[in-house]
Amino acid sequence: MSERTTITVARGDGIGPEIMEATLRILNAAGARLDYEEIEIGEKQYLAGNTSGIAPESWKSLLKNRILLKAPITTPLGGGYKSLNVTIRKSLGLFANVRPCRALTPYVQTHYPNMNMVIVRENEEDLYAGIEHQQTDEVVQCLKLISRPGSEAICRYAFEYALANGRKKITCLTKSNIMKHADGLFQNVFLEMAKEPKYASLKTEHKIIDIGAAWVAARPDDLDVVVTLNLYGDIVSDIAALVAGSVGLAGSANVGFDSAMFEAVHGSAPDIAGQNIANPSGLLNGAIMMLVHLNQGDIAELISNAWLKTLEDGFHPADIYRPGISKEKVGTKEFADAVIARLGQKPAQLAPEVFSNNSFKVELTSPAPKKKELKGVDVFLNWNQPGRNPDQLGALLEKANGDGLKLLLITNRGVKVYPDGLPDTFRSDHWRCRFMADTADGLCSHQQIISLLQRVSNLGLDFIKTEHLCDFDGVRGYTLAQGE
Repeated sequence: MSERTTITVARGDGIGPEIMEATLRILNAAGARLDYEEIEIGEKQYLAGNTSGIAPESWKSLLKNRILLKAPITTPLGGGYKSLNVTIRKSLGLFANVRPCRALTPYVQTHYPNMNMVIVRENEEDLYAGIEHQQTDEVVQCLKLISRPGSEAICRYAFEYALANGRKKITCLTKSNIMKHADGLFQNVFLEMAKEPKYASLKTEHKIIDIGAAWVAARPDDLDVVVTLNLYGDIVSDIAALVAGSVGLAGSANVGFDSAMFEAVHGSAPDIAGQNIANPSGLLNGAIMMLVHLNQGDIAELISNAWLKTLEDGFHPADIYRPGISKEKVGTKEFADAVIARLGQKPAQLAPEVFSNNSFKVELTSPAPKKKELKGVDVFLNWNQPGRNPDQLGALLEKANGDGLKLLLITNRGVKVYPDGLPDTFRSDHWRCRFMADTADGLCSHQQIISLLQRVSNLGLDFIKTEHLCDFDGVRGYTLAQGE
């Protein structure tokens, strides 16, 4: 039996205080080995001038306890307010977002009664790094950052989660056929890990996100554990929750190396706050995941099965109440009372939950650094001359050749337009100009690139960014242009 654990609790906004009170009553009645330290987050903190929705002193509780049970919050309308979830995830390194999606037929309506999947989503990288720039009048850039350590951490978590929870298959979703370096890195890490003897019992597969998302929507029975990047995971986890029957029942875990946050998937629903009609199931399921994380699987099992028995007995909050299926429409407090009354019971129709205390740790490897060789540079220009003639731009840029660098091509929105471009290709005011080393060894230096940029500037051209073109252990670390 594990020792008592002190966790940080945030009651949130809207329906948050009601569903948190219901959840804590159930946890206490079940004998959860927990002590609570409360902080205030959300709307009041935003309006008090804390732009991330949390006061500086509240971080002391989070950093001390490392476990947060969080109710939904309300973010005020208007600019200047940062996402509290993103702030906490990134500040505490919560790299894994875990969302189970299980069908509860016939008590919650779904077309897929055998659905029982878990989405494991990378939580910190990808486009959600939030690095954006307006580079020209017409073009905005958002950087998609994928790292090997980040990919390894989330893939390792998915494999370890599958082993610890008796899962049989892991499906990786990427768009590696288009983003060959970014998504390709994630896929390669997954495929490398799948070959490790430790995971020989697990079936693995990779799907392109297009068909993968369709599979989540139309064939969820065939999926078990799904691991994917941040943006795709955000999308498919909502699809999965809705296909399972209700986003309102879904709990979520955000897990890092030594910290974790547990919550409901849904928002604060201020329109029904204070009316005793909110369904606490999403937050309760988040708390159940927390108990498993804290090696209190026995308590998690007790609560989860009592919750399933309550649904099976027809005591349903308003959002899932269905005449002919439900026995009684109950409020937030009454639903919690019904779950508490069934502690120690198991469902007869729904499959009972069985949780292990098989905790696991994610450990990263430290591969030797690769040999990096500088081969050239992409110079991006803001150029908007009448007609936007790429041959005119190319002729001008040829004058910048020299000192071991030579113009290879120009692209616009990724498509080659010089030399030998097609006249029908649409051209914006944003141009990529690729210069490659024109030396015996095919290499160039930073100083040569600096000199090139001076020559480009002397031609009256507005360069807005550069990207170095490098090989890593002899493998090209950049994509070819479309038409190159």
